[in-house]
Amino acid sequence: MTKAFPAATLAGSNDAEFELNPSLDIGRLASSFASRSRLQIMEFLTPASANMLRADLEASSRWRHVFNAADRTYEVPGEDWDQTPAANREPVLKVINEAAAFDFQYQYDNIRVPDRSEERLRSDAVVDRFAYFLSSPSVLETLMQITGSTHLKFADCQATRYRTGDFLTPHDDTLEGMHRCFAYVLSLTPDWLPRWGGLLHFVDRDGGVDETITPRFNALSLFAIGQSHYVSQVATYAPTPRISVTGWLRSKAPC
Repeated sequence: MTKAFPAATLAGSNDAEFELNPSLDIGRLASSFASRSRLQIMEFLTPASANMLRADLEASSRWRHVFNAADRTYEVPGEDWDQTPAANREPVLKVINEAAAFDFQYQYDNIRVPDRSEERLRSDAVVDRFAYFLSSPSVLETLMQITGSTHLKFADCQATRYRTGDFLTPHDDTLEGMHRCFAYVLSLTPDWLPRWGGLLHFVDRDGGVDETITPRFNALSLFAIGQSHYVSQVATYAPTPRISVTGWLRSKAPC
């Protein structure tokens, strides 16, 4: 029988702004991750931590609409994108949707989080300070115990918001020189239904879907780099955006 780690081991100091769920069973999670190099950790944070982060992102004015065309990435302030007349957006959406059929393509909203720890810590944005927490030694140690890694140094971070029509086509997260070891997605939308799309699909060697993970509030999806995956398009009838915090656990040297 595996044993849950005490709260102090998982979350660091008692006065931390964020806390991991003190009931996480690290031994069980490590065993599950070892079998497939991916898992979904339910109730990753304490409820207060998850709700604080969710509320901050729902109210944020920092969202930008991002999409790619060929080898370039485009970012438009979210308010500007929303106010762009439909007639002006249609040619852009046509290019995006045609490329999505067979090429790597994405469109969604995001909030970029600075990489420098000093900027994260002194920021007024809750998501920036959450990124600081995620890169803290105690949290990285917990994630290394789960993944079996011994050399994680840093978690990069962004918030993502998938609204109607948004998607991310198949890719495997490898990027030379970035030393990405594992990807993570912390879901922050309560009561998300699979029929709304926005599902995390893993692709098998034959191009089929090997596993599907539904976004669940305060659940951390964690998986090793190199696995092809994608986020399905959010349906026109989805009543709320799919909000997450996502990024990569990185090392100072190749994983």
